[in-house]
Amino acid sequence: MPKEKEDDTKNIKPAVDSQIQQIEIVKEMKDSYLDYAMSVIVSRALPDVRDGLKPVHRRILFAMHDMGLTSSAKFRKSAAVTGDVLGKYHPHGDASVYEALVRMAQDFSMRYPLIIGQGNFGSIDGDPPAAQRYTEAKLSKIGEELLKDIEKETVDFRENYDATRKEPIVLPSAVPGLLLNGTTGIAVGMATNIPPHNLSELVEATSFLIDNPEATTEDLFKFVQGPDFPTGGFIFDKKEIIKAFSQGKGPILMRGKAEIEETKTGRHQIVISEIPFQVEKSALLEQMAKLVENKKLQGIKDIRDESDKDGMRITIELKPEALPQRILNSFYKYTDLQKNFHLNLLALVDGIQPRVLSLKEALSFFIIHRKEVIVRRIQYDLNKAKERVHILEGLDKALNKIDAVIKTIKASKSKDDARINLMKQFKLTEIQANAILEMKLQSLALLEREKIKEELELKLKQIKEWIEILKNEKKIYKVVKDELFEIKEKYGGPRRTKIISQKAGEISDEELIPDEETIIILTKDGYIKRINPSTYKVQKRGGKGMIGLKTSEEDMVEHFALASTRDNLLVFTDSGKAFKTNIYEIPEGSRISKGRGLMNFLEISPEEKVLSLIPVKKGSEIDSFLAMVTKKGVVKKTAQIDFENVRRTGIKAIKLLKGDLLKQVVRVEKGDELIIITKKGKSIRFKEKEIRSMGRVSSGVRGIKLSANDEVVAIQNIVKEKIQKANLLILTSNGSGKKVKLSNYRVQSRGGSGVITLKVNEKTGEIVFAKILENEEELVIISKKGQVIKTELKSISILGRMARGVRVMKFKTGDQIASAVCI
Repeated sequence: MPKEKEDDTKNIKPAVDSQIQQIEIVKEMKDSYLDYAMSVIVSRALPDVRDGLKPVHRRILFAMHDMGLTSSAKFRKSAAVTGDVLGKYHPHGDASVYEALVRMAQDFSMRYPLIIGQGNFGSIDGDPPAAQRYTEAKLSKIGEELLKDIEKETVDFRENYDATRKEPIVLPSAVPGLLLNGTTGIAVGMATNIPPHNLSELVEATSFLIDNPEATTEDLFKFVQGPDFPTGGFIFDKKEIIKAFSQGKGPILMRGKAEIEETKTGRHQIVISEIPFQVEKSALLEQMAKLVENKKLQGIKDIRDESDKDGMRITIELKPEALPQRILNSFYKYTDLQKNFHLNLLALVDGIQPRVLSLKEALSFFIIHRKEVIVRRIQYDLNKAKERVHILEGLDKALNKIDAVIKTIKASKSKDDARINLMKQFKLTEIQANAILEMKLQSLALLEREKIKEELELKLKQIKEWIEILKNEKKIYKVVKDELFEIKEKYGGPRRTKIISQKAGEISDEELIPDEETIIILTKDGYIKRINPSTYKVQKRGGKGMIGLKTSEEDMVEHFALASTRDNLLVFTDSGKAFKTNIYEIPEGSRISKGRGLMNFLEISPEEKVLSLIPVKKGSEIDSFLAMVTKKGVVKKTAQIDFENVRRTGIKAIKLLKGDLLKQVVRVEKGDELIIITKKGKSIRFKEKEIRSMGRVSSGVRGIKLSANDEVVAIQNIVKEKIQKANLLILTSNGSGKKVKLSNYRVQSRGGSGVITLKVNEKTGEIVFAKILENEEELVIISKKGQVIKTELKSISILGRMARGVRVMKFKTGDQIASAVCI
């Protein structure tokens, strides 16, 4: 290629279209997204603080008003309304328009429905409405109040989407719509959730705020008690409700109306007649059924929906043994019979600015809007009245000189000529002259002439009043208040939702558990379960009992304890550590079930061996101590409060000497006595004050001096008030037992060898269980192989310290008593 041509090619520049601009893509994406976000916020998702409506709702109401669908008109197909809204004002999907129309007609969604629906408009069960071609609609009376005076230039209009007609930017709204029916909506990066309120309360609060502009939201709660849901129910905690409305956001606890009734047969049933707002009845019933199906809730015989045209009625039939209040509490905790309404009072201010508002601010903006509407309406009426007065004055002039007027008209060549002649001769304006020319002959009658004079006087009087109102702000506000009270008189009524001033107590898992006796069984291999004592039938002493637990050949029962389902269980291990769990968390098993591994509840290492189970009543920590005894006779007393907060990994309870193991722990109070029993038949009784209180990491002091091959079996607390009447129950490994009067044991100083409590030999076996008896009536014994016998304590004889006892339980070969409890 020639050199010249190369140079020419390099100098060629691409043509640039003057309409194309180079913009950074990041900036364009940011700007476009912000435009989209603002479009969603302003044109779809958020309500206007002035009329409380989103654009779609406003357009539906205005279209119905335009179609003449007032409350007194005939119904029209919903499809006709939807089509009108879509074609003229709302260029979006018909589904969104119809859904908005349906909601405004549902008495369970709107506290004051703005539309009257005819046909299937859905139900509180969550059933969808019929197709729009089947349903019909028109404005309700209170819906008309939102559009009242719209033709009097009370609000600004703008062009619709295709500039073929005008639509209102906001409705005049004679009621505070934002709070009246509430709304919910999700925009970009923000959401609104406003509950409905009682009209009468809103009117009273608005009137008070007009008179007292400095009032706070808390002051307004003298009138507005809180949300008033169309579905009724209860809301709790007045202080939290006031706080939420002061900040514009916060939770409000709702609860359905449920009552416990007694049937003619003496059984109980729960009847639910009101449910929380926005809860579907069918979904609530499904939640209840799942609780029963999953066995999370017992005692329910049947759940029935008996709702009809007269109202809602859900009946839960209970079994005879059921505890109604606990079942009801379970419903509150696990179903939507109780739920929070998360208030977020977000609305558009000035039509474009989203703001979270307090109750006072929401009502203040409504007052400003209402004042502007009334000023514009009065100004409109004033202008129209002045125009009418101008015409009436011309007519009055003409009627006073009617003969001359007629003569002038007859002498004129044309209508235009007549107008000019009238204006010149009688000093009339063009408007007055036209009115005279259009006047009917019947106006010449005496009565008609009087009517014109009366109308003129009335109009002049009205003009004077309206001018005075416009000059005086107080009079404008008086009109606002008067009109609000008129609306209250028409549509106001009592609250549906009741307010409970105090806070609704949080329903803990523990509250749902019946407070009843239970037996805890723990095996050597670490399987634990709890079982109702009534499972075991009372037998005569000396029997074989029944199977109480399925154990493997290598496993055996080691611990047996009586407790309440509301108690805590302190678990002490041979390493001197303490663990803690709630007894109700231990699964209830059948009589022969194996139970579940203790590792599921406590972080006990496989090397640790459980030596003692101590049920502790909640709240009993104050002024109480735990007395511990080791296998080698070391005793220690530690404040129970030290075990209030136990980590999942356990805490140190006692410092053990080499070769020693923790044996048993009992609860003791000041003034009590303690008795230690050994397996070889020795015991020592001493006062608790002989042991000073020590910290958890200390090792303790000598409680009893042991002979060779002997070890401690138990330590028991003797309550000071029952020292004179108490008996000591002794059980041996081979099934013998006896009761010994406590008076047979003298009080000694701790650390001695003690006295004989039972003569141990091969026939009796060693002592395995000892218990100070108080009001117990029955004894439940479990063997190492899981056999259980339940017998009456009165069947066991009271004998002396040296006696061997009587046969309490008979065993199969190789079996022995593992433990026992008294109930």
